[in-house]
Amino acid sequence: MPAVASLKILNCFLLDNNGFILVSKIPEETGKFFGAVDGSVMTQLLNMGMFRRVTMYDYQAMCKPIYAFLAAVKWLISDFLIFLLEFNMSSFWHSNNLADAHKHKKHDTLQPCDTEYPVFVYEPAIKETNGLIECGDCQKMFVAQQIVSSNLLLLVTDAVCDCSVFPPVPMDAKEENAQDCGGAAEISVSPTLLLLPLVLLLR
Repeated sequence: MPAVASLKILNCFLLDNNGFILVSKIPEETGKFFGAVDGSVMTQLLNMGMFRRVTMYDYQAMCKPIYAFLAAVKWLISDFLIFLLEFNMSSFWHSNNLADAHKHKKHDTLQPCDTEYPVFVYEPAIKETNGLIECGDCQKMFVAQQIVSSNLLLLVTDAVCDCSVFPPVPMDAKEENAQDCGGAAEISVSPTLLLLPLVLLLR
């Protein structure tokens, strides 16, 4: 049964032109970025030029402020204070209003910011490549080939050699200017303003 034996020692993947797995013998890997599944082979494909890393920018992202405490203070001295002034104290203690205030606070935890994130793009000039990766106690073989008249790649790797010494290739987004989101980093807190809601509550 040579065909069955080869299935045990080889991993086969069908990748799109951004390095995402379309087909794998392990169903849980389908839809994942290949670099998150096998960092060793993806790193080699990048070094060989079969894939290249492109940085993209999102100028309409929503991020959590870095200065969470200052953001909370900003909410306290603005939205919460206005809330107290608009409603009398008896209605404030009504559970529905408390819930509304809590929802309003949670809604304000995200602020507009810029983010950058990597995108990996297949270089169609390279139709086929292969190599051996030194993984300490073993060598990991791989072969990658473009499927004719498509933007898809067939990738075959060694399933036996453990190459976990190579970290996954990250695709995490990086927040830019996050500390300036919502102006939280520029707040100058006045003790009088901080105590004002408490004074109103004790009236």
